Amino acid sequence: MTAGGRPLLFAVALSGALAGCESNFPHAKTPTVSLRMQGAPPEASVTIDDEYVGPLSVVMARGVALPVGSHRISVEAEGYFPWDKIVEAKSGLVRLDVRLTPLPD
Repeated sequence: MTAGGRPLLFAVALSGALAGCESNFPHAKTPTVSLRMQGAPPEASVTIDDEYVGPLSVVMARGVALPVGSHRISVEAEGYFPWDKIVEAKSGLVRLDVRLTPLPD
């Protein structure tokens, strides 16, 4: 120990903090399934389990990692009927083709 024991105390505190990191990030070990989407219009909003994910164009380009389980996926755009589906993410890859239908004039 030097400087009144501070380096050792810091090392013990740091190792304790690092040991607790796993519990701070429980999703790190949660199995996921890749969601890949295609469709139109590209500016449509994608929501998964009531959380906004982004525009359809971004989801098409990047995909989304879904935790294993059941998820509600909604796609909406102004001037179109909304699209909504419950998807069971089991393993591997989930592919969705979403083409919104325009509202009648």
